[in-house]
Amino acid sequence: MATDQPVWFVTGCSTGFGKELAQAVLKRGWRAVVTARRPETLAEFAGSIPENILVTSLDVTSAEQIAAAVHAAEARFGRIDVLVNNAGYGYLSAIEEGEDAEVRAMFETNVFGLAALTKAVLPGMRARRSGHIVNFSSVGGLVGFPGIGYYNATKFAVEGLSEALAKEAEPLGIKVTIVEPGPFRTDWAGRSLRTPRTAIDDYAETAGKRRQTIHDYSGTQPGDPVRAADAVITAVESSNPPLHLVLGRPALDALRAKLETLQAEIAAWEQVSLGTDFPQAS
Repeated sequence: MATDQPVWFVTGCSTGFGKELAQAVLKRGWRAVVTARRPETLAEFAGSIPENILVTSLDVTSAEQIAAAVHAAEARFGRIDVLVNNAGYGYLSAIEEGEDAEVRAMFETNVFGLAALTKAVLPGMRARRSGHIVNFSSVGGLVGFPGIGYYNATKFAVEGLSEALAKEAEPLGIKVTIVEPGPFRTDWAGRSLRTPRTAIDDYAETAGKRRQTIHDYSGTQPGDPVRAADAVITAVESSNPPLHLVLGRPALDALRAKLETLQAEIAAWEQVSLGTDFPQAS
């Protein structure tokens, strides 16, 4: 087995970005730890070169499964070079409509699971003074939208955690990239998506309309997960990888619009902002 090929550990490989990224890694002759909550959903990887792949079950909300998967990966390949925290899902709800159990469950996967797996992989990367952590966020981690506020909150959390981690890990030779896709043809807007049991009519034109729009465009989104996988690999292989990797025109347009609005708002309220400091001594 060639030990000079990088080892990628990818979560959520049964569909979407995780599946395409793991397949792209293997097609390049690299090694991949391919994970999903239900390993039977990973049948498409059966034809991969056996010495290049490790398929294992992983529910990122289980500390025991995280420890077992990381141990198995390091025992099989000796190291983990790239960790891709892709596992996650969405919940479409106005803030008032949100059900506590659903919201907390989403945070457990999208935020706490991501953090726990990152913590499990970091010791090996620190010891080697090398590694790359790729955290899948969303344009919804940069821009808030009606009807997905709780999902926004999980992804805003991923953004803050990842930016802090990048500053902590850079002196140790570890890189961090946050991936921020817009609408892509993954299962996010399909069977993986969750919605509240009860809708409130007063939010029909805001949260309700966006919920319907997301349902309607499932399967016709402009983003191609295969091209997204190639973009992530290009970023990781770069000598100067980005901290933020925005994917797709809709995401770029939404982010640029937010930046323009934010800059204008900051300028308009600059004097009020500055007026809150203690007066400088003359």
